[in-house]
Amino acid sequence: MKKELKIGFLQQHNVADTMNNIGRLSDGIRDLAGRGAQLIVLQELHNALYFCQVEAVDNFNLAEPIPGPSTEHYGRLAKELGVVLVTSLFERRAPGLCHNTAVVFERDGQIAGRYRKMHIPDDPAYYEKFYFTPGDLGFRPIETSVGRLGVLVCWDQWYPEAARLMALAGAELLIYPTAIGYESSDADDEQQRQRRAWQTVMRGHAVANGLPVVAVNRVGKEADPSGQTGGIRFWGTSFVCGPQGEILYEASDDEEESVVVALDMGRSEQVRRWWPFLRDRRIDSYGELTRRYID
Repeated sequence: MKKELKIGFLQQHNVADTMNNIGRLSDGIRDLAGRGAQLIVLQELHNALYFCQVEAVDNFNLAEPIPGPSTEHYGRLAKELGVVLVTSLFERRAPGLCHNTAVVFERDGQIAGRYRKMHIPDDPAYYEKFYFTPGDLGFRPIETSVGRLGVLVCWDQWYPEAARLMALAGAELLIYPTAIGYESSDADDEQQRQRRAWQTVMRGHAVANGLPVVAVNRVGKEADPSGQTGGIRFWGTSFVCGPQGEILYEASDDEEESVVVALDMGRSEQVRRWWPFLRDRRIDSYGELTRRYID
């Protein structure tokens, strides 16, 4: 039952020069493939700076159609290297209608599927509701040659419902491209609580669903163009964990990293036999989960 999957990821510090970011990502993808990675995962909105720190209409110029220039570039890379590649793009669906969209490429360079981010935050320095329409593709795994990938994006990672629905639809691996970091005004101890809570909740999704998790976050300081905040220092800490939440690799919180992790994809079967959470769910009693709040 053991099936080893080599997963590669890039934890990158982005700069204002988009072509520089894409060039370094492309070099990194080639390097990971050369080291044996079969599945490569990139961070959220990896082509550019995290532009959602401000509400600025000119930032919509960063959006592009799918298919479009980025899908052509990354699809060509996936085909050249024979890897499955998970990317994260600013999708221009129609004038004034954009999504935060993960696009997965098969080894032949074709688009295997896409996922549009469902949960959209709106907080100081994370003004995503200004840019992104909530996703409308549901929580459906993407079928690939390396398995059924339950791809979600950043803010989705806080919601057990999203992970559960992906698991119930047959996902074999949960994947979270991410862009999250420290608010400069928070005390050091509060910053660390937030960083560890971020990891803990996803490890909980792994345990509750008996599935491995891959979370890839950006790293480094990005200034707030408006000057209203101290900017965001992205906390990295990208990680891979197994279906019992066991950490297989954890990246630095302040350095770029390029990592290949071997994952036993057969382990979920055994873990679910030991802990049959899906069997024991009381699906007859969960109807009120669809309510906003129970008064």
